[in-house]
Amino acid sequence: MLVPDYDAAIAYYCDLLGWQLVEDIDQGHKRWVRILPPGATQGSLILARATGPVQDAAIGNQFGGRVGLFLTTDDFARDHARMLALGVLFEEAPRQEPYGTVAVWQDPFGNRWDLLEFTTD
Repeated sequence: MLVPDYDAAIAYYCDLLGWQLVEDIDQGHKRWVRILPPGATQGSLILARATGPVQDAAIGNQFGGRVGLFLTTDDFARDHARMLALGVLFEEAPRQEPYGTVAVWQDPFGNRWDLLEFTTD
């Protein structure tokens, strides 16, 4: 995911939201930064610092204005309340869909996410 600054993204996701910083490897001209949401064992996210005007313009619009990132949970109410308390910007109130409970949120860089708890049968 493109971000404007590695350290700002690490501060938001890891320091504020409690994600795990799995790797932060300096490669000279860039860093390999990999993070995981709390409790996750797979599905890591790579943070890539945008370089140049084309990549800068894509920050927050990597999916053409659509939600393209999904954070799943086993307890929507708990995680939604926690994220609200931390100041996470939700674009909407939670809603019920045939597949589960969902609400769209944004990181401070404009990337749009679904917080999603799938319906279990």
